Amino acid sequence: MSESREHVIGDVSDFPEGSHRVVRVGRRQIGVFNIRGELYGLPNVCPHQTGPLCEGKPPLGTLVSRVENDWRFEWVHEGEVVVCPWHGLEYHVPTGRCLAYPNISLRRYEIFVEAGKVKVLL
Repeated sequence: MSESREHVIGDVSDFPEGSHRVVRVGRRQIGVFNIRGELYGLPNVCPHQTGPLCEGKPPLGTLVSRVENDWRFEWVHEGEVVVCPWHGLEYHVPTGRCLAYPNISLRRYEIFVEAGKVKVLL
C-alpha cells in the first residue's frame, strides 16, 4: 500500500473565501472550494456521466421540502452546493453527497494550509 503524499497546489491567496477552482495534481483534476474559510477538495468528475463537475458555476444553495416543514420549500446549504454543468446533479461540497441520490458520495480530498501554501493529501 502506498503512503499518502502532500502536494502544493498554490498559495493561500489563490483560494479566497467564496471561490473555487480546478487544480491538476498528476493525472487528477481536483476542485478546491473555499466555503466560509474552510477548504474542501472534490474530484472534477461527476459519477453520472463523467461531466466536469467542478468547472460549473460557483457553489449555490438548493431548495428542499420536508414532511417536518409541511412540505414547504426552504433554501438550504447556501454556498455549499456544486452543480454538474452537464445534467444538473447537485453535490454538497463539505460532505461530497449527491443531493438527489444520497447513496452516492464523492471522494473528498484533504486540503490544508501550511506556511502560507495550500496543500492536498493524496
